[in-house]
Amino acid sequence: MERDSAFSNVERQEAVLRRLETSPRVSVGEICEAFAVSETTARRDLEALAAQGLLQRVHGGAIAARRAAPESPILLRNQEQAAEKRETGRAAATLIEDGETIFLGSGTTVLEVARELRRRRDLTVLTNSLPVLATLAGLAGISLVGLGGVLRESESSLIGHLTEQALAELRADKVIIGIRALSLEQGLTNDYLPETLTDRAILRIGGEVIIVADHTKCGAVAAACVAPLSAMKTLVTDNQTPPEFLDALRAEGIRVVVSGT
Repeated sequence: MERDSAFSNVERQEAVLRRLETSPRVSVGEICEAFAVSETTARRDLEALAAQGLLQRVHGGAIAARRAAPESPILLRNQEQAAEKRETGRAAATLIEDGETIFLGSGTTVLEVARELRRRRDLTVLTNSLPVLATLAGLAGISLVGLGGVLRESESSLIGHLTEQALAELRADKVIIGIRALSLEQGLTNDYLPETLTDRAILRIGGEVIIVADHTKCGAVAAACVAPLSAMKTLVTDNQTPPEFLDALRAEGIRVVVSGT
């Protein structure tokens, strides 16, 4: 970025985005120096870009935002980031106490949580995921409650009005769900619009909401807004998630658990 105080807001912001194509981070100080503007103006530029989902604000600057790629069906995702998902599932399972009522959502990382719970005792598990039901069925220590609804075949999950009606009657100590994308500015987002209302209904039943997401989901944005960051209490992720992203979550009061560390 060349120093030029005559740049317009739009030109400065475009230059910042170009910088983030080749650099992992841009600081407020770099913008001030490049364009001879005040820190207030530099922050305003970053906040405007963040509001559009074009970058992620972090302390002292910004990092690039990523658009979440279309998600492949659950059977094809089983081997994607498989080791990270197993570690993340194991770490999330340690947050669950015997005797609790929990909700487990759909997705491959949540399925790893379910696999870690098979030897637990006195758990009540609510779920709209057919793979979770199959994993935990018939176990003496687990009371299993399956929700009805419309089958989303790619996820082997049940969604829609019937699912949401059932959720309205339920409460869980903890909700453990995956998310398509997690952004500091845009919050929790999904790429399948019909599922969004079901996701919101799931979040409402939990005393504590735990999001499990590998590093590919963090800092990305998908098409449909599910909830703001404040909807979750805890993020469980793997050790490849950028430290700046995790520090920004902690600054918002969100507990971060990093697996594999």
